Amino acid sequence: MIEKIEKAGPSVADALDAALEEMGVQQDMVEYEVLDEPGKRMFGIKSDKEARVSVWLKPGAAKALELEDDGSIEEALPAELVVQESDEFTDEELDAIADVAVGVINRIAGCYGLEPGIEEYEGDDGEIIMDIVGEDLGILIGRHGKTLDSLQVIVSAITNRQIERRYPIMVDVSGYKHRRRLKVEEIARRAAERAARQGRPVQLRPMTSFERKVVHMALRDDRRVTTGSDGEEPFRHVVVSPK
Repeated sequence: MIEKIEKAGPSVADALDAALEEMGVQQDMVEYEVLDEPGKRMFGIKSDKEARVSVWLKPGAAKALELEDDGSIEEALPAELVVQESDEFTDEELDAIADVAVGVINRIAGCYGLEPGIEEYEGDDGEIIMDIVGEDLGILIGRHGKTLDSLQVIVSAITNRQIERRYPIMVDVSGYKHRRRLKVEEIARRAAERAARQGRPVQLRPMTSFERKVVHMALRDDRRVTTGSDGEEPFRHVVVSPK
């Protein structure tokens, strides 16, 4: 886990982005100091001096990443989850499911000293989407969304255990998954184009289970290619192959 780093770039924003990418965190999980400003253009000539920043994790963010690394965040998952499958839910039952999920999310967020809002709405496939909104929520997303993935598992499992039935719930933070979905879908389409054009498999970078599912769903109706997952966690990835 990288707790502090210095990076340079053409601008302060570029240097900060480079630091966040290497640390694998969201911007609201860090604090930073500008060490050097980029050189200014003089007499039509651009200076080669780059911006340089020092970036470090906030104390709460470091704690969350430690929990993520040692697996402690998933220890809250019930050891046994015995629930009944059902396709029929009344509006009152759906409201009750959402209320339970909200309670679980608030308890977990409270452990980090957070009091976020939660926006509830129905997804395209009928799932209940719980979008956690507020300030300084990068701690709930984690590196490349890993903490959010764990949060998804925990909230779904505890909610289904409490209601003794199973219903799809998706947990998001400030629309992170929605934005990530759009980006991964574009990556999937470009990979399909390349696989079809070159006539050989294209291996994508390692992805989370959520991202891999997005790729499979994005290309399931593409008659030119097939998709499959390969490798072991945390290096499991999607391979897009021409038909």
